[in-house]
Amino acid sequence: MSPGKTGTEDTFAYFAFGSNMLRERLQLENPSATYLDTARLKDYLLDFGVCGENAENNWHGGVATIRESPGSEVWGVVWTVSRDHLETLDSQEGVHVGVYSPLEVRVETSSHGEILCRTYQMSNFHPRLTSPQYKHDFASVPAS
Repeated sequence: MSPGKTGTEDTFAYFAFGSNMLRERLQLENPSATYLDTARLKDYLLDFGVCGENAENNWHGGVATIRESPGSEVWGVVWTVSRDHLETLDSQEGVHVGVYSPLEVRVETSSHGEILCRTYQMSNFHPRLTSPQYKHDFASVPAS
């Protein structure tokens, strides 16, 4: 599969990390999202914070973002999403109010090679401890 091609001209590839790896969360506003593969984003790291130094949010703590970091990597999920849902995905990520900015990245997938994907990076990033919601959701996952 060539970079950026996910099957049709009517869809785009979206690299998700953090809470948007959960189908239930992503499909609330983007019901066309379909799982494609797991993927690795090189030269970025996963971090948690808020947009703006004194910002508060509905998550009551830091939320996930990516930051450039040579030699690091972020694992996530690639979804194919209908272009009809591009605006709802941008809205969910707070693009219209400057919380996140869209970014094009190349990811390496397990089964589909390298893919050009849309993802989001927090604007005006300030580090914070993770949201209690992340701690609660992942504390219930059994250790392997």
